[in-house]
Amino acid sequence: MRRTLFVIFFVLLAIVAVRAQQRTSVSGTVVDNVTGSPLIGASVTGGGHTVVTNGDGYFLLKGDSTLTDVVVSHLGYRSRHVSLGDRSSDLHKVRMTPVAIQLQEVVVMANDARQLVMAAVSKIPSNYSRRPELYRCFYRETAQKRQHYIMVAEGVVDMYKTAYDRQSYRDRVAIRKGRRLLSPRQGDTLSVKVLGGPVTPVQLDIVKNLDFLLNEESLNCYELKMEVPTSIADRPQYVVSLKPRLTMPYALYYGQLYIDQQTLAFTRAELTLDVSDREKATALMLIKKPAGVRFRPKELSLLVDYRYDNGVTRISYVRTKFRFNCDWRRRLFATSFTACCEMAVTSHASDDIAPIRGRESFDQRDAFFDKVDYFRDPTFWQDYNIIEPTESLDRAINRLLKRHR
Repeated sequence: MRRTLFVIFFVLLAIVAVRAQQRTSVSGTVVDNVTGSPLIGASVTGGGHTVVTNGDGYFLLKGDSTLTDVVVSHLGYRSRHVSLGDRSSDLHKVRMTPVAIQLQEVVVMANDARQLVMAAVSKIPSNYSRRPELYRCFYRETAQKRQHYIMVAEGVVDMYKTAYDRQSYRDRVAIRKGRRLLSPRQGDTLSVKVLGGPVTPVQLDIVKNLDFLLNEESLNCYELKMEVPTSIADRPQYVVSLKPRLTMPYALYYGQLYIDQQTLAFTRAELTLDVSDREKATALMLIKKPAGVRFRPKELSLLVDYRYDNGVTRISYVRTKFRFNCDWRRRLFATSFTACCEMAVTSHASDDIAPIRGRESFDQRDAFFDKVDYFRDPTFWQDYNIIEPTESLDRAINRLLKRHR
């Protein structure tokens, strides 16, 4: 029986460098310079590697001797460049300053939101990779019953993507290393499978899978509107909001699209499923459930991030979050569950790469939990870059490990 439920996690910044035997690691917490609040999901890049901050604003980036400085960026903030040898910097917190975007920077063409989106679609072949690439990624999925974690699974995966002028049927994901932990209490587990898993970055790459959203037929279902511009990694962004304008036989989304003002590349998509029609939302979210269990969708939110690097925009981070209630017939109260999954690209290669073979690849019908080993070895990640667990998740993992003893 498959047990699958999913994860969310975010990381923020401060900096401490440790060098030993050609290996370098830098850790810290990223915060808002005005409020001091941690910034979740900030991107930290250095030495050809990338991580994102967790829900506490913390990150740990591992590299070699080329890791001499890091660049920290976050939506709506000015990027920070921090040298690991600069002892005048605050080595415990990276303080980020909000960016004020002047409205006069917006080009007149952007007044027509639909025209802007279609112009961005036409530039996809020139803005994204024109050759196959192999991405090394960290993946985590978690499930909570009410406020308590009942499942954690995480791993290092490789993702092969063909050029963006090709279809995605050859894009594949393979698990290289993974581990899992499930609550041993029988009453904690629920065999419900919802949309998601390590293939999510292949399925939700809206730039490559235009059938998901960015095609004329789908866009006709939405009202598009220009919003106040913002900045990502010091690059001004147009912001286009969308909301359903038609009633369709399937559920639609509310959300925002971010488009680079200079290149017209899609850089971010934030989408939330319209769950007002329970049957339509269930048809999209639910894959499998036990007989006798009633599934009631509460939320499905999607985040897809892309990063601009030397003239090419690449997928960098994907997160999905599900909230739903399940109850059993003849029971008075329903139980709430939260399932999350996220994948962060930590490095990529374009030279001397080979496609992932079919027998190695992860299938959307597979459960990640069933394909990885039990959670134990404290040195499991070694030199791999991961999304560091938040304090609450770390405590939950320790509690679950104790129950298995």
